[in-house]
Amino acid sequence: MNRCARRAMVLPVICLAACTSSLFQSKVAPPTIYVLSAGDGSPASGAPAGEIPVDLAVLKPKVRIGLETDRIAVLYPDRRLDYFADARWSGPLGEVLQDLAVQEFHSRAHLRTVSADASVFASAYWLEIVVTDFQAEYTSASTAPTVRVHFLARIGSSGDRRILGQFEGNAQQAAAENRLTAIVDAYAHAADTALAQIVAHAEETLAKISEPR
Repeated sequence: MNRCARRAMVLPVICLAACTSSLFQSKVAPPTIYVLSAGDGSPASGAPAGEIPVDLAVLKPKVRIGLETDRIAVLYPDRRLDYFADARWSGPLGEVLQDLAVQEFHSRAHLRTVSADASVFASAYWLEIVVTDFQAEYTSASTAPTVRVHFLARIGSSGDRRILGQFEGNAQQAAAENRLTAIVDAYAHAADTALAQIVAHAEETLAKISEPR
């Protein structure tokens, strides 16, 4: 199994029903649930060799209107935003990307701890991500789409909310085929690439702050 396949898993939806009559049985097929997971990341070149003694909280991302849903977004040539039928992410996009970002930091960075914002008050630093693009884009009906992912990020101090750095993650990945599984694989690759950029910038910023003076 390749890395993209591992990062974009499919979870079957199992429905349990205790029905005494076929009148209560739904004929609507449940949606296919897709999970995004971090790949086997490697630290960026020039990353610190040892642990950086800082604790980071990843806040729940702010997501552009139309994307904050568990549905998988698609943008057509006429700029019409829609969603793939019978397919869902494993949760609302903000929650999915928050969890994925934490996984990426664990996989690629050398920070002492990285957690979700439930423990923000125990972390000296925070990272906030704004999701401006996370959709598959078609240029024509006959070709496979390209997934566009664009994140704006800033890192700051929890004590005084001072901004310590701002950067972005940007990636585009063409789907190998015009099939949903291939499109989700492209999502996984693009999200991994964009978040890797953010992890590298955040680690560099925090490494400089933690250097002895």
